Amino acid sequence: MAHRVTGVLIFFFLFVHVLDTALVRVSPEDYDKVVAVYKTPIVALLEYGLVAAVLFHALNGLRVIAVDFWSKGPRYQKQMLWTVMGIWIVLMVGALYPVLGHAVREVFGS
Repeated sequence: MAHRVTGVLIFFFLFVHVLDTALVRVSPEDYDKVVAVYKTPIVALLEYGLVAAVLFHALNGLRVIAVDFWSKGPRYQKQMLWTVMGIWIVLMVGALYPVLGHAVREVFGS
């Protein structure tokens, strides 16, 4: 279920991203306003959520491929799920500063 939810969330992000990028051709001033909104701490948290969704979706997709195409995949799917979760947590901890560092500096000062 989480794989499907993250897939849908990533799709909606891509849809909005295409729309806001297309806005530059229609009204560069409005595009600049939208980009200014993207520099807020709340959007930084949403970016972190996007990173979480993409990483989980990618890692779990590899697990799904292994379950489908490896003869022993179904037998080890639970262990592979825990492995995916462990790798995902490590990567999410590693993404904290690169993704949220600018927002923390903005809120708390340099």
